Amino acid sequence: MFAVECLDHVALKVSDLERSVEWYTRVLGLRRCHEGAWDVPVVLCAGTTGVALFPAGEAAAPVRQTVGMSHFAFRVTRAGLAEARDVFRRLDVEFSFEDHDIAHSLYVHDPDGHKVELTTYEV
Repeated sequence: MFAVECLDHVALKVSDLERSVEWYTRVLGLRRCHEGAWDVPVVLCAGTTGVALFPAGEAAAPVRQTVGMSHFAFRVTRAGLAEARDVFRRLDVEFSFEDHDIAHSLYVHDPDGHKVELTTYEV
């Protein structure tokens, strides 16, 4: 049986590609990967995990309560979570905190409303 190594990327459709690239690099500190390979998607990485941003197009469907992704999460250290909280406050980015007993998490929404979690198990 094959072994899955890790999550490589999450693919997101976004309404404004450049706005989303700016948000993910400024707010979460992701860096551009595979830039010379193709124009679309724009792949932004944190270590070996990435977010692939695709333009949604003119006829993007409105968000509905259907089966789909609730959110995606990046793991950080305890110190990283505290630093993220400070960065979000400094950038005036709305966030929420949740204590999940075995983990602590901060939640933010990207410009298109995708829910992004930063989580640590160092509680």
